[in-house]
Amino acid sequence: MPRTTRATAVLLLCLLALALLPLFAEKYYIQLFTKMMIMAVFAMSLDLLVGFAGLVSLGHAAFFGLAGYALAFAAPQYEAANLWLSLPLAMACSGLLALVIGALVLRTSGIYFIMVTLAFAQMLFFLFHDTKIGGGADGIYVYAKPAAAIAGWEPFTLENYTHFYFVMLVLLVLVYVALRRLLDSPFGRVIVGIRVNEQRMRSLGYRTFRYKLVCFVLAGMLAGMAGYFAAAQFGFVSPETLSWHQSGGVLMMVILGGMGTLTGAVVGAFAMILLELGLQGLPEIGGMDIAKHWQLFMGAFIVGAVLLLPHGLLSLFRLGSRLRRKPAGAHDE
Repeated sequence: MPRTTRATAVLLLCLLALALLPLFAEKYYIQLFTKMMIMAVFAMSLDLLVGFAGLVSLGHAAFFGLAGYALAFAAPQYEAANLWLSLPLAMACSGLLALVIGALVLRTSGIYFIMVTLAFAQMLFFLFHDTKIGGGADGIYVYAKPAAAIAGWEPFTLENYTHFYFVMLVLLVLVYVALRRLLDSPFGRVIVGIRVNEQRMRSLGYRTFRYKLVCFVLAGMLAGMAGYFAAAQFGFVSPETLSWHQSGGVLMMVILGGMGTLTGAVVGAFAMILLELGLQGLPEIGGMDIAKHWQLFMGAFIVGAVLLLPHGLLSLFRLGSRLRRKPAGAHDE
């Protein structure tokens, strides 16, 4: 079977498994996988910058958290916001912030770009943390999930955790397909070309700054979409959603799964959350409470994965494919 066909078949099987999950899973697992899909959208938005455009950002959580605050501000007190109005509003706020930040930070590159994106995100973090905007350090509650009513008719309700799950599943697929089409377009090829050799792309007549800015804004809006639904699911948003820890966490998801592949971003998001839960649930071994020190083991795993699998967990499937194609009795040189 050709490699592309095999990869498509695996993706379709995974999609089918996700679609069937609510038929036999309990509420806890349905909500857990909903969270994973939200973080997968967030990871894909960052992978668009890091893996394809070559723009390593440590401030991506600013767009994620701002959208959550936008939902909280847009919702009437103790009432539900309208999904069809508040979601575009939240994404527009994140996109506008990305436009402003991008117009400034994209004039830098390398380590300077990383540090300036981090600086802007921390500025926003302290704006919400040290002032009464959005409840200060305590954050703000979203008392009711957004309502999807259209002229009195409600096709689904996010208050129903199963409906919420399928909404995120549909959005995950739509974002994946849309980004895949975008990256296969001339625009996507230019973005990849800028990552490989921006000077050459500029000499060919491409206005690379504009391409990078559009990419930066698009990634910010997608991160805002993820942040909106994260706030809706948990019913709470705090300055921590804007912090560099959040940006670092989603960057680790992208690296763990495999940069430059949308599938890798999704795999990394699922794997990291499952690994975190698995380590937190381990029993005490030899008098050592592993669950209490789960971050130590998480760090060791990630370091090992980066050293042994520099192209991420997704490279395991490619390695298996090469081993299956290797002739019997052949030896590596």
